[in-house]
Order: sequence, then C-alpha cells, then structure tokens
Amino acid sequence: MRTAKVFKSGNSQAVRLPKEFQFEIDEVEIFRRDGDIILRAPQSSLRPVVDILRALPDDFPDTIEDLLLLPRKRL
Repeated sequence: MRTAKVFKSGNSQAVRLPKEFQFEIDEVEIFRRDGDIILRAPQSSLRPVVDILRALPDDFPDTIEDLLLLPRKRL
C-alpha cells in the first residue's frame, strides 16, 4: 500500500498523489463510501438527458406519428 502527503492549500486540505495515481484530467468526483474517500474520473451520466426531457413542453409530440402530423417549417 502506498501513502500520500496531506497538506493545507488555502482553506482546503490537499493530497499529493504519487505519479502512478495521477489523473490525466482537470477535475475528479469525490465521495465517501464506508468510511473511505474515493476519487475517480467523472462517470458518464444520463442526468443532462433527463433534464432536457423534463424541460420539454407538455404539448410536445408523444409519438413519431404525432410529429409527422405537425406542419413543416420552411428553411
């Protein structure tokens, strides 16, 4: 098991990761699980899709057939 240095950085606490644990990205997710602190690359999520779907108006076509019945806009 490897160890890492913990130090203060402004008002935050920071950890200096050994080279073999370094990330190739600028931001990581952090959370606790059973007393452990986990750092990981952001996981892909359907959250943006769900947010877009929730923002659709109530009269948005429910089916392809409904969509085909709408008047077409000319470009």
